[in-house]
Order: sequence, then structure tokens, then C-alpha cells
Amino acid sequence: MNSAVVLISGGMDSTVLLHHLVKDLGRRPIRAISFNYGQRHARELICAEYQAGLVNAADYRVIDLRFFGGLVSAGTALVEGGGEVPDMDSLHASQLAQPPTYVPNRNMMLLSIAAAYAEAQGIRDVYYGAQAHDEYGYWDCTADFLDRINRVLALNRRDPVSIHAPLIGKRKAELVAMGGRLAVDFANTWSCYRGGEVACGTCPTCVERLKAFAEAGVPDPLPYASLE
Repeated sequence: MNSAVVLISGGMDSTVLLHHLVKDLGRRPIRAISFNYGQRHARELICAEYQAGLVNAADYRVIDLRFFGGLVSAGTALVEGGGEVPDMDSLHASQLAQPPTYVPNRNMMLLSIAAAYAEAQGIRDVYYGAQAHDEYGYWDCTADFLDRINRVLALNRRDPVSIHAPLIGKRKAELVAMGGRLAVDFANTWSCYRGGEVACGTCPTCVERLKAFAEAGVPDPLPYASLE
């Protein structure tokens, strides 16, 4: 079987990954899953569903984990009820390795659920869109994390599932270029952590996205409040 499960948030990284799996690697049928964990920018899920439709995913589902946001709101600015999302230029250098927008143990949980779903479906490969952050990073998007979670999953005595992150060594500017080659509709992706009607342009992910498009020499199709 050439099937795969892919985690898609609706952001540019996971969207490029989705199109890469289908158009470059020929993985079909694709089962795409998203998670509503109480994130402020839940409008990204609209983009995720749209992108799954573009590649004719065999299944797309949103898993309701809103209870999780309540559990971790004291430790992250990314969910409703958490602290305020900071501007990128307000972050101290000491915060960049694990900024206020880090969500405690998020990827461990999401990937565990995805692996369980894949195993039940007879699928052995799960993909997620970890990439090489330029400005700041998260421990659960690193090659070390990927190696260790796969070693845990390899303990399965019958049908172990493997987690893959083929973009993990790529910078965002490279993903913009890759998305251009794959004809990715970046206008229907969402990155802003604040989740307003228009992207703010100043939160960490907006700054990182704008920088990536600028480095790639490609205009970002999204409007930004900071550029109006």
C-alpha cells in the first residue's frame, strides 16, 4: 500500500508537505487529519480542509481536542485563555529557543493520536511538517525528537508506525520555492497566531513567513495589517 496519514494544520509548512507527498512522492490514498486544540488561530482549519480537497484526500477529519487547550493554557500564548501572543521584536534572545507560543507537549500528543489512527487503518507512515526554524525553534520539531519518538513506536510488536518529517532540514524560504514548483495555493494558507480577520504581520510566525517570502523573491498573497 502507498497510503499515508499526514497532519495538516492549514499553515504553509504542512500545506507544502501535503502537496509534496501527493505530487512528488505519489502517496495515495492520503488521509489528512487536523486538530482543534483550542488554538486562537482556528481559522487555519478552514484552509486545511480546502487544501485536503485540492489533492483529493481520501479522508479529511478534524479531531476535537479543545479540552487540551484548557489543560495547557497556563503554559502557552497560542490557545484561548492563555497569555497574549507577543510580537516577534518583543521576544528576548533567551526566549527564542522555546517562545511563549510553544504549546506544552503538543506534537507528542498529536503524533501519538495520528500513529494510533494510522495503525488502526493498516497504514504504516505518518507525516508532519516540521521544518528548520530560522528565528526560533521547538524541541518537538527537531531531528532528535523525530528519532526518539520513532524508537518508542518501534516497540510495537506487530505493526509499528513510523513518523516522517521530510522538510525538517529545510528553511521556510526553501518551502516557498518548493510550494511554487508544486503550484501550492498560498493564498489559502494561514499562519498568524492571533487569528484575526487579517494577519497581524508582527507575531513570530507572521514575521517568519514574511521573511521567507521575501528571501524567496515571491510576494506573499496574504494581506497584513502591519503593511496596510
